[in-house]
Amino acid sequence: MTINPLICDTIMAGSTSKTVHDIFQSMEYGPTSSSSATAQAWLESHARTLGLFINGAFLNPAGRQLTSLTDAKGERVFSVVCAGKEDVSEGLSSSASGLRSWSELSCAQRAKVLLKWAGVLGQHGPCVAELSDLSGASCPPASLVRLAQYYSGWAQLRDARLSHWSPRGVVEVVASDDCPLYSLMLKVLPALAMGNAVMVVPGRVAAPSALLLAQLFTEAGLPAGALNVLPGDPVSLGAIVAQNPTIKSVTYCGNKQDGAALCKATAGLGVAVSVSPAVGATCPFVVFESADIDSAVDGAIEAAFKKRKEVQWVLCVQEGVLDAVLARLRLRLAGLKCVSLASEADRVLVEAAVQGAVQQGATLIQSCGPPASGLQYPATVLCGVAPPSPCVASPPPWPLLPLMTFRSHAEGVTLANHSPHGHAASIWTEDLTLALEAAKSLSVGSVWVNSHSVCDPSLPSSGHKDSGTCTDGGREGLYQFLQSSPFAPSLSRSTPALDYDTFGSAASPAVIPTESAPKFYRQLVAGKSCKSESGGSVAVQTPDGASVLAYCPDGGRKDVRNAVEAAIKVQPGWMKKGPSARAQSLYSLAKELEAKRPELAAAIRAQTGLSLDEADLEVELSVDRLTDWAARCSQTQGGAPAVPQAGSALSLPQALGVVGVVLPDHKPLLSLVTLLGAAVAMGNAVVMVPSQRYPVPALTFIQVLQASDLPAGLVNIIPGARDQLTAALANHNVIKAIWYWGSPEGCQYLQHTCTGPFKTLWLHSGGPAAEEEACWAPTSTSFLEETWNQSTQWRSVWIPTA
Repeated sequence: MTINPLICDTIMAGSTSKTVHDIFQSMEYGPTSSSSATAQAWLESHARTLGLFINGAFLNPAGRQLTSLTDAKGERVFSVVCAGKEDVSEGLSSSASGLRSWSELSCAQRAKVLLKWAGVLGQHGPCVAELSDLSGASCPPASLVRLAQYYSGWAQLRDARLSHWSPRGVVEVVASDDCPLYSLMLKVLPALAMGNAVMVVPGRVAAPSALLLAQLFTEAGLPAGALNVLPGDPVSLGAIVAQNPTIKSVTYCGNKQDGAALCKATAGLGVAVSVSPAVGATCPFVVFESADIDSAVDGAIEAAFKKRKEVQWVLCVQEGVLDAVLARLRLRLAGLKCVSLASEADRVLVEAAVQGAVQQGATLIQSCGPPASGLQYPATVLCGVAPPSPCVASPPPWPLLPLMTFRSHAEGVTLANHSPHGHAASIWTEDLTLALEAAKSLSVGSVWVNSHSVCDPSLPSSGHKDSGTCTDGGREGLYQFLQSSPFAPSLSRSTPALDYDTFGSAASPAVIPTESAPKFYRQLVAGKSCKSESGGSVAVQTPDGASVLAYCPDGGRKDVRNAVEAAIKVQPGWMKKGPSARAQSLYSLAKELEAKRPELAAAIRAQTGLSLDEADLEVELSVDRLTDWAARCSQTQGGAPAVPQAGSALSLPQALGVVGVVLPDHKPLLSLVTLLGAAVAMGNAVVMVPSQRYPVPALTFIQVLQASDLPAGLVNIIPGARDQLTAALANHNVIKAIWYWGSPEGCQYLQHTCTGPFKTLWLHSGGPAAEEEACWAPTSTSFLEETWNQSTQWRSVWIPTA
């Protein structure tokens, strides 16, 4: 029998020569296998210097920068080696080799590895828990075991349930310095389960635990190289790793600042980047007058003060129960000790926030008076602050809790939605109807009813507003690690010297329509056929370029602004209509399209030079595509997945909001109908930019839209210079997502620009003509499923029971 090196030192330290009879006679406590001793033994086995984990083994190259953790006395606990540029190529070579070995295994074999890892993790749970506590990334091992068990099931079922999808290849997972371990593993495990190799670039907090978990994966039978860990700066090192063509996808978790910096640093590298910036998000804690006040106050204190969290809470209390809440807050806070701040800089921020709130009229509830100096500070509630207050808009570090009041239920929801973040919310009420109505109205990814900070990997949760561009958890969270087959959207590498300030600013030459022009088309904004705000026009050439076919408006920033304003007004009402009503509207649109079939076929033929039969076939496929989307309207219903915690949970599909779409040149009508139908069917509004080369079919389609019963402003079509309109869409804060078919430079511009607030990007640049054709073909099931996924974001609702 072999003894695991992780615990051998602990066993030796706890050995005793006493017999069982002696122990029973004295009734002394026996030796304990303490978690601290286990973690310390593992650190000692590495000489308290943790190296890089490459190809299934630890490497400690000389001359590398070290990041050290010290205790309260200033003594070094351990150090972590930071990877350099020279280590990246070795790690990526190992990842490529590991991908081959990992992908050769069957789904059942990969599932067994993940299940075995869960067992190994259970054996070494105390060590993992202690190490994560030491590094500040506290994570219960039971939650990691649950992750492994859940995703082992999806590893087993991948080919059966996701047969039209394939793994991306080597996926880079980047975590910021303050990212918790659970958030990191919520990216790593589904990527492995889908058959990808993973390169982890963890920040300072999660790096030690990530290295330990990688070693445990090797013990569980994961092929060498399938999981490599390169600690270092998440932005600079993450960008260096992404520059290698081996990396097919980058996903990030942590704070928003590093996420935005990573997106900018990787722009133009030809790799898709998804971000989940949950750390530092502002989350509302809403207490309605129908709540159990004692439970609500206990929950608020636990969420805000008992343990350092990665989110910042804002307490919102209905005025009818304000006095009761304040009285209980004073009572509960009286027994709390001061908490430890991370640094002197945090103390400065906290004191400045308190002073600023008091100057604006806030009153304080504190557990005790703040010490004159040091890193200790009392738990503090800032009562009576206003929504524009800096301590609400950008809450300072723990342990401050701003408190605001509201009168009606509707005002409470509006107040909770005031934050630019959309990570999560906690609502407290004994009225189930009110709880469900509030949960549907909150623009967040997770809603906890009479609870907080509950999570399970079976529930999908998307980052709403400025809290991310992807979905984590559930089946829906797997798609960020998969690509559709046989067509996979391609991103080409762009020149890094792109001038972001001048992109799309080149003015189009003024064109004066002549009487010989066959037709002058108009754009569609707010349900009206109109000219561009700029008053300019562009000439549309015949397929051979010999003459002018027509003139169309040259849309610009003002047209996009007007279209988005109209879309904002109509989209909430369109979403509330429900799937059945939206389906009937799409069926009506398909009927109107069929009625205009000859005109649209003629427009396609005149614009593209296709034969009349080919043009008519494209119109026929467009009609079929609309009916397909109408049929799918009621198919995405969400559900109530079983969760291990007591109570119930719901997963609810949601519309994104306003989506900007820049259409491809290929299949100008079918591509428009495909993307428009998916977005509208899910409840979104769209601002569409037709093909700059072939705009006539899209402008002819405006007649179909005006004859349908779609609300005015739901669909807007603005022709013009693609780069100029792309820049206008990217710089509009209300637009939540952009689907782009165009140049590599356009993709680079969007990746660099769409970070404040974050926009969900679906980018395509280049690709063989055969792949483009397969994309819009009626048999492209996986592409249609991906289009539907891109139209949807998810919300989880937790309803506990007593």
